[in-house]
Amino acid sequence: MPQAAARPTLEAVAARAGVSRATVSRVVNGEAGVREALAAKVRRAVKELGYVPNRAARSLVTRRHDAVAVVIAEPETRVFGDPFFALQLRGISKELTARDVQLVLLLMEGRDDHERVGRYLAGGHVDGALVFSLHLDDPLPGIIHGAGVPTVFGGRPGWADGAGSVRYVDCDNRGGAHQAVRHLVGLGRRRVAHITGPLDQTSAVDRLDGYRDLMPGADPALTADGDFTLAGGEQAMRRLLDRRPDVDAVFAANDVSASGALRVLRAAGRRVPQDVAVVGFDDMLPVAEQAEPPLTTVRQEIEEMGRLMAAMLLHGGQGHDPAAARVVLPTALVRRESA
Repeated sequence: MPQAAARPTLEAVAARAGVSRATVSRVVNGEAGVREALAAKVRRAVKELGYVPNRAARSLVTRRHDAVAVVIAEPETRVFGDPFFALQLRGISKELTARDVQLVLLLMEGRDDHERVGRYLAGGHVDGALVFSLHLDDPLPGIIHGAGVPTVFGGRPGWADGAGSVRYVDCDNRGGAHQAVRHLVGLGRRRVAHITGPLDQTSAVDRLDGYRDLMPGADPALTADGDFTLAGGEQAMRRLLDRRPDVDAVFAANDVSASGALRVLRAAGRRVPQDVAVVGFDDMLPVAEQAEPPLTTVRQEIEEMGRLMAAMLLHGGQGHDPAAARVVLPTALVRRESA
């Protein structure tokens, strides 16, 4: 069996570029202090030789691992079954790949996994963590804080308002709910119901608050608890029809729940939007455009949120202006046939 070709070394790059090994090391590790003309020679030699830095050796020198943990506080079935997570991961991956940083995905099947994730993060395997889909009673933030790794959260953590150092990227959930309900009321709908998300997550609470802002005197029977899933949306819609068969509009807290509501309305013989208008939240195209009828929804920039989380972690150090460490993106209503 033929032997594999020898891997190019730092010394070989230095010889090809006509510079010292230390100069090559500084260029490869992205350090300052090398004149551009010399740096260009090193980069050319790296490309010609096909040199690939030894990450393990480099981490001993730089104390960087060029790896980031993405921690999702949801089980595998939810993560791989909901397009929201795929979009956010795509945004994260694009930013990390552009910086030659590896993504390490950590999922939470149950509370027993907290200790495992905490050990991994504290073990010095990654340079930071991106965390999303937290629940209000989740011990994960404390575990991550104890691990001592820089962290950016996706979505506003429930305790963030009193913690100046917390960094997060979110969308204007409450304002987006205003847009949805204002649109339905503008269509002449008077019995506007709301299917919530899980109320142990701040995004769902904010969307419920937005609904209540514009429907302050609404019958409590017009609010049904959901969980951001298709089945949850179906169950909530059935409860709404049982309690208030005269409902003429529904604002669902996400597109997946709205799809479940559409299924139940269709099975009950309710025409959408003639009898019941429906608005979702997210504007996830695989869901919203393929719904029957296509779904009017509130767009949030899910992929961009993921990209900004990664950029904030890689470039925004602790101690920066707190306002710059808390990004809230605007939302926009996207009109289709359901409302």
